Amino acid sequence: MMLLTLQAGVVGALGWRMRDLQIVQNEHFALLAEENRVNIRLIPPARGLILDRAGRLMAGNRQNYRISMVREQARDPEAVLARLATIIALPPEVQERVLKEMAGRPAFVPVAVAEHLSWEDVVRVSANAPVLPGVVPEVGLSRFYPDGPSTSHVVGYVGPVSESDLAKLEDPDPLLQIPRFQIGKTGIEAKLEADLRGEAGNQRIEVSAAGRVMRELGRVEGTPGKDLELTIDLELQNYAMRRMAGESAAAAVMDVTNGDILALASAPGFDANSFVFGIRTGEWNALLNDDHHPLNNKTITGTYPPGSTFKICMALAALEAGVVSPGDGVFCGGSTALGNRRFHCWKRGGHGRVDLRRSLSQSCDCYYYEMGRRLGPDRISAMAHVLGLGYAHELPIPAVATGNMPDAAWKKEKRKEPWTTGDSFNYGIGQGFTLASPLQLAVMTARVASGRAIKPRLVRRIDGVEVPVEPAEPLPVSERSLKAVRDGMYAVSQGGTAARSRIVDPAMTMAGKTGTSQVRIITAAERAAGVTANEQLPWNRRDHALFVCYAPYDNPKYAVAQIVEHGGGGSAVAAPIARDILLFALCGGLPPLEAYPPEQRKAIEEQRAAMGLAGTAPAGSDRA
Repeated sequence: MMLLTLQAGVVGALGWRMRDLQIVQNEHFALLAEENRVNIRLIPPARGLILDRAGRLMAGNRQNYRISMVREQARDPEAVLARLATIIALPPEVQERVLKEMAGRPAFVPVAVAEHLSWEDVVRVSANAPVLPGVVPEVGLSRFYPDGPSTSHVVGYVGPVSESDLAKLEDPDPLLQIPRFQIGKTGIEAKLEADLRGEAGNQRIEVSAAGRVMRELGRVEGTPGKDLELTIDLELQNYAMRRMAGESAAAAVMDVTNGDILALASAPGFDANSFVFGIRTGEWNALLNDDHHPLNNKTITGTYPPGSTFKICMALAALEAGVVSPGDGVFCGGSTALGNRRFHCWKRGGHGRVDLRRSLSQSCDCYYYEMGRRLGPDRISAMAHVLGLGYAHELPIPAVATGNMPDAAWKKEKRKEPWTTGDSFNYGIGQGFTLASPLQLAVMTARVASGRAIKPRLVRRIDGVEVPVEPAEPLPVSERSLKAVRDGMYAVSQGGTAARSRIVDPAMTMAGKTGTSQVRIITAAERAAGVTANEQLPWNRRDHALFVCYAPYDNPKYAVAQIVEHGGGGSAVAAPIARDILLFALCGGLPPLEAYPPEQRKAIEEQRAAMGLAGTAPAGSDRA
């Protein structure tokens, strides 16, 4: 009886457990069985395109032919790789990398062997498939940049997701876990990654108990990333880069009516395509060791003493503060004494009596030493900020520079010292603690030209939807003061320091300001003996050359800020480049030779031939 009772209890327990598994928990275990049988894999979406203002491609996608290998199917991966190397380029270090990667993964998981192959390579591999077991030709999409170095600093580039990328995110997109998935690393590619990436699709596949793919059961395609249309004019961007070839330089071009950035050119550039699949060590070291710093975005992140271009801000501040009137004269004898120190004008013999118009046209330093003394740092800094200096403008590019427009409190906090009159003298000529980027100088010029607080804009449309232009408020500056400063800038190109770079076409007359900023200290002994010419100095000790301008003078459309690192004089080096870029913007292409001074037209033709450019735009043509 006891034995029968025990047996009945066991049978009852088994029956209860079977009922629980088959009836009560039926749905739960059915779901687990389905999940074991069917896997869902993410399908990367097509990355959004980046276009210029006319719809020309700046960053796109193209088919990427690649070769993968499955270790269990290859049986002898080392021998198969050796045979594959006789068909396509496969260096020994690549073969070692593939074997190492295979050893660290399950035998049925495919490993990428080669990417970015030509169609001819894929055909050769496919034709030899019988002797290449486990080798699988595949096709996907990869990023490419048609204009390479010309747009690299604006657009940026993509690269494989790294551990450091994932560490920065609290809740990373599952897409980022896909092996070799690429995301934006710099430029717009990085800053607008969320818009460009898109949303993943999925693929339902049947797998064996070991996880091996058996067949595809279904597929849902993803949503492509959004297409971005920038305000950049690709033709103008390319021309600016070619015009600055051989220099370490930067140019920013803005539409003064709405803030659209037409060009952000930083020379030299680098080929963004080199980073898509991993840049070679030799090329990377060459970029790092180049003294022209091709990896630096000089237009956005580069900051420089603005030199005499800052006199535009000084003149406006002095007029608005009432410390000078346009007709008031200041005597320049070649230097200004301050205690036992002398602050020199660039013109050794001095300019004599100088009013505001002549102070700008001849770039008299002594005039602005005096304005610095009268204004003091706080009023100078306030006007600088009104004109867009000392402020990091909101753009979809990483590391936009703030620059530096100091006041007395800044020096007290940063240097633990009080502000001095000597500091104000240096401030007055754009030296000392003063720093600005080419973009900020372009904003300053656009605001003076328009009289409005123009803000720079880089994205025009997102997926065809217009990005609204924020209305620009009038500057808190009188029209009388603006007119006096514009008149002085006009005089710069009409007999002033930039006379050789003038535009003679009356429909496109230019107003501007030259600048030269020192990167070394000139000793009293050197000044007494004669200042060493830039051409006689090592390249990295020469002055920076700057020029800002806008045109047409009486109906402003475009503003340009130009810097040539260690270029020497702004009037001799930066002004001709900026003038040419401004003319290209005004004409929507190469301008007619009649826009240039007659004595320069032959040299302009020769310059165009050397740049590989030919033809001219019709006289009077203009940008749409």
